[in-house]
Amino acid sequence: MFFMDEYFLLLVVPTMILSLIAQIKVKSTFSKYSHIKTSKSITGRDAAMLILKANTINDVRIESVRGSLTDHYDPSSKKLRLSEPVFSQASIAALGVAAHEAGHAIQHAKGYSPLVLRSTLVPVANIGSRFGPMIAIMGLLFSMPPLLNIGILLFAGAVLFYLITLPVEFNASSRALAHLEKGNMLTAEELVGARKVLSAAALTYVASALTAIMSLLRLILLARGRR
Repeated sequence: MFFMDEYFLLLVVPTMILSLIAQIKVKSTFSKYSHIKTSKSITGRDAAMLILKANTINDVRIESVRGSLTDHYDPSSKKLRLSEPVFSQASIAALGVAAHEAGHAIQHAKGYSPLVLRSTLVPVANIGSRFGPMIAIMGLLFSMPPLLNIGILLFAGAVLFYLITLPVEFNASSRALAHLEKGNMLTAEELVGARKVLSAAALTYVASALTAIMSLLRLILLARGRR
């Protein structure tokens, strides 16, 4: 993947820098709003529970996991896992993140098609992102066009996964903000903070998708140049 060439420097490196900036941004934004308590003292766990209840979702278990920004919803086990700073704290950041993950649980319960498609593509994405670029570069180095094409096709599957992730994440954030507002869990001013937290998180997904797209474009351009 890190075989050096002009396309890597021109296309991939800038998006990698953007990804780094996005990671710094989401951590700083989360840190800022994790120190601002909500006026109603609702914890992240309570917010997630209220949102699930409002959508008559009674079979999802909410758990606490170690780490920071390790929050996720596992559709296979129907477990909503919240990091320690989110699970038990009543901060703006905690409610924003918890509501976002609850949004994924709602998507799963309602059969939200982009989420279903993304779940189907997980094995393809894992194989494609891990082996696709490696196989393609080997095809280039050893002048083996079939191997090169296989690598590009595998990585294209991973890129598709990244692209489908965008509407899934944006939709989960939209659901989160709507429920936080509708459920009166946050004031209008606090809702602005939650939106900033989720927007910063969304930027990381956009940056990852751009990196994947540019990496695929780079492999295609290298293949055309070799031909």
